[in-house]
Amino acid sequence: MQRKNSILIYSHKARAHRNGMALIMAIAVIVIIATIMTLSLSLTATTSKKTTDLYLYEQSVLLSKSATEYALLKIAENAPCTYRGGNFTYNSIYDINISVSYVYNDASTCTDLTPDGPLYTTVETDEQNGSVLIDVSVGVNNSTVTTEPIRYFRRSIQKL
Repeated sequence: MQRKNSILIYSHKARAHRNGMALIMAIAVIVIIATIMTLSLSLTATTSKKTTDLYLYEQSVLLSKSATEYALLKIAENAPCTYRGGNFTYNSIYDINISVSYVYNDASTCTDLTPDGPLYTTVETDEQNGSVLIDVSVGVNNSTVTTEPIRYFRRSIQKL
């Protein structure tokens, strides 16, 4: 029985074919990994932006509550209808605007007038008498902190 060398020839051809297939598979794996890394990087950038915006929004909500309490303190310190509100800046990021309207059923309670008219509203019922309407808006317009403006508005009615 004679041995044929066709096994060696076949083996050499198969190895050459296998090397070409390994190169194609390696390129495919590199492309798949690069795509996954790109998506991961994009998701990380989006998540950090959303986290920053959510933090700034939540801090705006807390600042609006604090501004409402500040307005009530100023109203309690002064004579009736004298506190009108104001504009503030906090940490050079937040712009806070407070406006106050008084609610009485007797117009003589508030005698302080502005060029636009009185700072009060008259009502008919005694239950609504002696109240204050406080509007607070907090905004973030600093382009170095956030890419889009964040604005929160709070309206509250407090009894005096």
